[in-house]
Parts: sequence; structure tokens; C-alpha cells
Amino acid sequence: MHIGVDEAGKGPVLGPMVAAAVRGDPDALPDGIADSKRLAPERREELAAELRERDDISVGVAFVEPETIDDPETDMNLLTVRAQVEAAAEVAADADELVCDAGDVSESRFGRRVREGLAETGVSVEVHAQHRADDEHAIVGAASIVAKVERDRRVEAIADEYGEVGSGYPSDGTTREFLREYVREHGILPDCARKSWSTCADLMAAHEQSSLGDF
Repeated sequence: MHIGVDEAGKGPVLGPMVAAAVRGDPDALPDGIADSKRLAPERREELAAELRERDDISVGVAFVEPETIDDPETDMNLLTVRAQVEAAAEVAADADELVCDAGDVSESRFGRRVREGLAETGVSVEVHAQHRADDEHAIVGAASIVAKVERDRRVEAIADEYGEVGSGYPSDGTTREFLREYVREHGILPDCARKSWSTCADLMAAHEQSSLGDF
């Protein structure tokens, strides 16, 4: 059987990174599967629900929370491997063929690490890592859809708790303003923030160097 694995939320300053694995026959996937970034949010939700409802398709999901991302003993490449392994381990069986979106400049290194990680869970699979795999392989595109939908749900939950936070990406002015106002009011960063990201570090440095009134 084939497995596709991808992640969403590697670069945001808010919320978790999410990895997803989808196991099934690539020729039997729902119509309209594509890289999640090419689909409207409503269509992603529909496809993710259908993938989860199908008896012939299995879905695994793993979350990497901000506090783990901030751990100085690790890095995003290793965390991406671990997340993909965790998601794939939920659905993988011996002799499956797995294609993953390479989260490293070296496709071969990333693929080897995923294969070794799965072997540590007791599963022996063939692993192919490829950049832009979600564009080339429908089964990886399916995984990207699940990962993006789960990531969006977590951002929505953050907004329910804190108010408008934007997309969570450093380039989003709404996200930056949310962080700035939170630090201004509380003097610390919110738990949903990746405190080691430069966006957060710069805000805290500016706060510490100014009075609350001038920040």
C-alpha cells in the first residue's frame, strides 16, 4: 500500500507544526486532490472529511507544539522528521511504499531519517523523499490537505482564546500586531507563540528596552 506524508505550519510564529500521513490506493483517492495551497479552505475541509470517512483510507496526524519547537536541543529539520514518522507510524505496515515531502535540502538524508525513524517503531517501509512531493504525488497532496486543515483548526482555536491573531505567519501584519499588543499588556509572550522565533525575540527585546508607554 502507498502512504503520503507532508506537514503544514513549519514557518509560522504561532501554533504547532502539523504532520499528516494518508495510506491508501493513489488511484482511488477522491477527485480534486492537489497541493493544499492550491485549494480553497472550504474544499480542503470537504476533502479532509472524505479522506477520514473512507474505509479504504487511513489517516495519521502528529502535532509539534511551540514549546517543543523552542527546545534549543533540536531544530526544525529533525522535528519535521519526527513529526512525519509519528504520523506515518499510525497507519504504516511492513512493505508499504511511503512518499514524503522532503523537509531538508537533502532529499536522500531526509528520506533516510524517516525510514530509520519508522524502523525504530518496528515498521519496515520503502521511503522516497522528494521536494514538492505534494505537487507530484496525489497521495502526498492528500496528506498536505489533512495537515493544513488540522493546522487551520488549531489557529482557529488560538483565535477563540486570544481574539484575532491572523494566519500566524511572521509576514502577517495582524499576527505581528497581536503579539505586540499581548507583550505590551502582559510583558510576556503568549503560550501559543514560538518564543525562539526572531519575530518574538525582537518584540521582547524592544519591550525590555522601552517603557510600557513607549513600546
